[in-house]
Amino acid sequence: MAFLLSLSGFAQECPNLTLPTAGATNVPVDTAISWEEVVGVTGYVVSLGTTPGGGEIVSNQPVGSVTTYNPPLGLPESTTIYVTITLFFFDQPDIICDAIPFTTRNEVNPPTCTNLNSPLDGDTGVNVGTNLSWNYAPRATGYRLTIGTAPGLGDIELNLDVGNTLSYNPPADFPAATEIFVEIVPYNENGIATGCTEESFITGSLGEPPGCTMLINPVDGQFNVALSPLLEWEPVPGATGYLLFIGRSPFENDVVDGAIFTTTSTFVFNFEPNNTYFVRIIPFNDAGQAVDCPQESFSTILGCGPFFDEETGELVVLNPEISFPDSIGICLGDIPRVVTAPDPADGYRWYRVTKSGDLLLISETATVELEETGNYIYEAYITTDDGQGSLLECASSSEFTVVASQEAQIDEFFIRQFGDFFNVETVVSGIGDYEFALAIDGPYQDSPEFNGLTEGNYTLYIRDKNGCGIVERPFRLLFPPTGFPPYFSPNGDGVNDLWNYIAPRIDPLPLRDIYIYDRYGKLLARINPNGRGWDGIYRGNPLPSSGYWYRAETFDNQVFRGYFSLVR
Repeated sequence: MAFLLSLSGFAQECPNLTLPTAGATNVPVDTAISWEEVVGVTGYVVSLGTTPGGGEIVSNQPVGSVTTYNPPLGLPESTTIYVTITLFFFDQPDIICDAIPFTTRNEVNPPTCTNLNSPLDGDTGVNVGTNLSWNYAPRATGYRLTIGTAPGLGDIELNLDVGNTLSYNPPADFPAATEIFVEIVPYNENGIATGCTEESFITGSLGEPPGCTMLINPVDGQFNVALSPLLEWEPVPGATGYLLFIGRSPFENDVVDGAIFTTTSTFVFNFEPNNTYFVRIIPFNDAGQAVDCPQESFSTILGCGPFFDEETGELVVLNPEISFPDSIGICLGDIPRVVTAPDPADGYRWYRVTKSGDLLLISETATVELEETGNYIYEAYITTDDGQGSLLECASSSEFTVVASQEAQIDEFFIRQFGDFFNVETVVSGIGDYEFALAIDGPYQDSPEFNGLTEGNYTLYIRDKNGCGIVERPFRLLFPPTGFPPYFSPNGDGVNDLWNYIAPRIDPLPLRDIYIYDRYGKLLARINPNGRGWDGIYRGNPLPSSGYWYRAETFDNQVFRGYFSLVR
């Protein structure tokens, strides 16, 4: 980025072009202009000309906070174009950056086809006094229109050359309740577009369409607008509804795109600070939509940031830092759950997101009672002086999900011996989100398995992450010679000819059954812990020297697993 010295006295970055790059050649005429984002800037203003600082192609066009601009009529071919980007602020003078050049290529192909964007193909109830507009066709330098009341008829306009423009105002209203057919054929010096399809729309019935409206809160051009404002507009006689469009640039409705309202106000939640927003409201009734309603704009508060501090030249953000989890559990049998905001702030708001996507305010204090699962929004804000004698809110918000939760239930508990160490694993069930530890204060882990444990007494703690309680399970780890022998040798010499559990004198395990498997998991024997034991025979045949596994089950459903050797 290049650096300029603003009139307010601190260094400010000017962006470089990212597409096309400075000095690029052979650039297509339909290229969109893109540049680097400058943090803390309220918006950008773009000019395009054939001389440094000129604006004969586009002159001082505000584009909001986006960093891409599509010239509405494309660019002239075989021409050096100069891009001038102006950084727009509310709290200091604008900064005009140096012009950046690039050169377009000589186009040798005809243009492609285009489409109506107002009215859209297939629209109904269109105002009889509507104007037509269409999208830019790459490489086009002009357009021809055929308009009629039947396909290909052209009884309203026939092959009319409207020049290099993207709109047409018919000299007379269209007939009411009629399907209107429109063909738009782009052209340039290399020829006309081919294969363009005819589009159509149906006008509204006889009657008087409504007129346009205007914002009354915030008013057009207002700044320091709150981040969650109530948008209000003037009611229009005869209107049955309103179409609302909101975008961060004049060209794209990336916030609200044609939402229908039957009232004259709506809340818009959580605009970004230090940004300009563009609003168009179009009233309608059965006779059609209002025509040529203007676009209005307002800018959100800049006291919260990010903005440049004139004294330090650094970015400042006044919004509170929040640290709210993505998910919270409500414990079955203990509803409602009272949750307290974890972050210091001047005020709080809690919203529940309804099934229709609306926001229902459920608390304006630091605590909230949560009674049902679903999606919620937590907002914390700090109030600050806006420099004009009023207070404004600097808010931060976080979406979170409320889920049902409960204490864990232990289904199985496995103990496996590996040499001088044990591995312990538990299987739990329940609708909670669980973590595991061998001390009540942790550390806790997501895995239900603990490896490399030595002989001793332990307690397993299973904690619900959503705060619905801790389940405890004591267990004991013991090594042979009392317990499960590490080997036996069934060779008939009377020493270690049988393998079985050897109960210790103190705290023997209350075993019910022992199962023996080969290394592939095949069941070889089931023995009684109080019986004779296993002799290394399977279906009458002595098994070879190898490693074998056991699974021992207690009367209280503990499971012990381990490894031993058969030696011959």
